[in-house]
Amino acid sequence: MGGVAPKVTGWWERAKMRKLRTQRDNQQWMLDLALNMRGRVQNFERDDLEVPAGKRARNYRMLPKVWREAAERHEKLARRADAMGARETATYHYDHAIESYRMAQHPIYFDDHPVKVELNRKLAEMVDRRSKVAAYPIERVEVPFGGGKTISCLLHLLPDRRRAPVVIYVPGMDQTKEVFPKAYHNIALSRGFHVLAMDGPGQGSSNLQKIRAVKDNYERAGAAVISYLMKRPEVDPAKIAIYGISMGSYWSLRLSSYDHRAAAVVSAVACFNPNNTIFTQSSPRFKQMFMYMAGYDDEAKFDREVASGMTVRGYLGKVKCPTLLVTGEFDPLCPLEDAVEAFHDLKVPKEMWVFENQYHPLWSISNLGGMDTHDYVLDWLKGLFSGKRTPTKRGGIAYIREGGDGPWGKCDWTPPIKPGQAYF
Repeated sequence: MGGVAPKVTGWWERAKMRKLRTQRDNQQWMLDLALNMRGRVQNFERDDLEVPAGKRARNYRMLPKVWREAAERHEKLARRADAMGARETATYHYDHAIESYRMAQHPIYFDDHPVKVELNRKLAEMVDRRSKVAAYPIERVEVPFGGGKTISCLLHLLPDRRRAPVVIYVPGMDQTKEVFPKAYHNIALSRGFHVLAMDGPGQGSSNLQKIRAVKDNYERAGAAVISYLMKRPEVDPAKIAIYGISMGSYWSLRLSSYDHRAAAVVSAVACFNPNNTIFTQSSPRFKQMFMYMAGYDDEAKFDREVASGMTVRGYLGKVKCPTLLVTGEFDPLCPLEDAVEAFHDLKVPKEMWVFENQYHPLWSISNLGGMDTHDYVLDWLKGLFSGKRTPTKRGGIAYIREGGDGPWGKCDWTPPIKPGQAYF
C-alpha cells in the first residue's frame, strides 16, 4: 500500500481492520464457553438462559441467528392468529416476535451493519402489527432531539385514554423501548398507568441514528420526553414517574437530578455507579456493548471521557422527588456499599429494598413469590400517588428475605445507614 491507509467504505471493512476494542476482547473465548455451557454471556449468577427456549448458541456469533429463528417462528404464529381474528393470541405471539427480533439485533455492535438494520426493520414491523391487534392503544412517538434526529418512544395508553398518571420507562443497557410493558399482559393497565418507554441515547433507534450515550445526552433526552408528556391530554402532569432498570437505574437518577418535573423516581436493578465494577470486574461484554453505544473504539479515550464520569455521586442531593431504590443483596454491578451510600445521599422522602440472596436482574424472584420487581414497583407508585404510601426523608431500608412476606409484610427495616456501617 506504500504507507497509504486503505479507504474504509463500510462496516465490514471497519470490522476487519479494527484492533481489539478493549484489553479484555481477547477473553472472547471465555464468553463463548460460558454461553455454550451456561447459556449466558453476563449475569452468570442467574440460572435462566439468554437463548430462546429449545435453542442453544455455542458461541456469541450464533446469538443473532438463534434469536432470529425464534422471532420468525412467533411471527408466523402471530400472522396466522391475526388472520383468524384471534387478536389476543396474535398479541401474545407478536410480543414474543418483538422480543426475539430485539434480542437478535442487539449482539451486533457495529454501525450500519446490514443484518442489524434488517433485524431492526423486522422489529419495527412487528411493533406496528401488534399495535393493530392489541386491546388498548399503542402509539409511536418521536420526540425531536436536534439535527433532525428524534428520541423514539412507545406510548401505551389506558383503553379509555383518560387523564391518568404516566410512567416513563428507562430501559437498561441491553434493553430497548420494546421490552416493557408487554401488550398481552400489560401490568400497568390494571393499576391505572399510562406507560411511555423510550429509546434513550445509545439504545435501539437512537443507535441507528447515532445518538450516543455520552455526556448529558440521556438527561436532555429524558427532559425532552417529559416536556412532550406535559402536553398530552391523557397525562396528569402532576403524576409523572420515572422508572429505570439496570443501567436505566443510573440514567433515571441522573435525569431526576437534572429535571425536577417528575413526581417520583424508581431506580431498580441497581447499577448506580457504572464507573465502579461493570466495566472492570464484570463480563467484558458490558464494556464492549457500551463503547458501541457511546460511539467509541479507543478504550483509553472511552475510560477517560465517558466511563470516569458515570456516577451518581454528587448528583443525588439534587433529586427533588420521592425515590425508591431497589437492589439485590449480591448484585455484582452495584456493591451493597454503593447502594447504601446512594440511599444516604438522597435528601428526599425515600425507601430502599434489598432482596436477600439476589443478583442482577430481579425477575421471577422468590422474595416476591415468583413475581418480577415491575409488579411491586408499580404498586409502590400507585400507593404513592394515592397517598397510601408515604416515605419520609429519614427513610428506611427493607431487607426482603427469600420466602418472606415481601415489602408489604414483615421484613427487616433499618434506619438510614452510613457507608462503612454494618448493614443487617
